Amino acid sequence: MANILSERVAVVTGGSRGIGNAMVRRFAAEGARVVFTWVRDDEAAARLSAECPEARGVRCDGRDRDAVDAAVADILAREGRIDILVNNAGVSISRLFAMTPPEDWDRVMQTNVQGTYHWCRAVVRPMLARRAGAIVNVASVSGMTGLAGQTAYGASKGAVIAFTRALAAELGPRGIRVNCLVPGFIDTDMTAVVPTPMRRQYVDRIALQRFGHADEAAAAALFLVSDQASYVTGQTLVVDGGLSAAVS
Repeated sequence: MANILSERVAVVTGGSRGIGNAMVRRFAAEGARVVFTWVRDDEAAARLSAECPEARGVRCDGRDRDAVDAAVADILAREGRIDILVNNAGVSISRLFAMTPPEDWDRVMQTNVQGTYHWCRAVVRPMLARRAGAIVNVASVSGMTGLAGQTAYGASKGAVIAFTRALAAELGPRGIRVNCLVPGFIDTDMTAVVPTPMRRQYVDRIALQRFGHADEAAAAALFLVSDQASYVTGQTLVVDGGLSAAVS
C-alpha cells in the first residue's frame, strides 16, 4: 500500500520544533519530500535533519518577503514543484493589552500574519500553474475565543482564520485547497512556560482533561494535506480536546 503523500513535495514553516517538527516527521513517514524552515534553533534543525533523512532544513525568516521568495525559488529549482504548504511558524507573546509595547504587537503580527501572507503569495503562482496544491495555515483557539493576555496573539490568529477562508474561496476553482488547523493547548516548548497553577486551570476547561500532543495536531494536518481531504477546503479544523466547545 502506497504512502498517502508519496512523491509529494511539502514545505513546513517553523518545522524544527513542536507541532512543526511532528508534522515534518509525519509527512516524511508518509512518503513526502519535506523542506522545513527555522530561524534560531540550529541544534534542533540539525537534529531533525539527521533523524529524518527525507527532510532538509532551510533557514528563513517568514517576515522577510525577499527571503521567502528566494527560499521558494530554491525549492522549485531543486524539487520541481511544491504540492503542500503548511504555515506553522508563529510566535506568542502573552501580556495584558495595557502592558504590551508596540514592538511586541508588531512582532506577533509580522510573524503570524505577514509570514503567512508571504509564504502563500510565493507558492500560489506555481500551484496555479499546475492547478493543484494544498495549503494549511495554523491558527489557534486564541483566534476564536477571548483569552486574557492574548490580544496580539488572538488578533493575529483570527486574521489567519479569516485569510484562510477568503483564499480558499479564490483558489478552489483552480484546484487548490486551503484550510486552517486550530490547535488548542499542545505540549510544546511554547506551552512549557505556562505556570503549573495556570496549567491546571486550563486543563479544567478542556473536555478531555489534558493538553494535547504535537503528533495529534500533526495527524490532523496530515489529513488536511492528503487526498483523503480532497473535498475539504475553506474549513477550520479545531484540535483542542474540547476546550472551545466548553467555553463557547
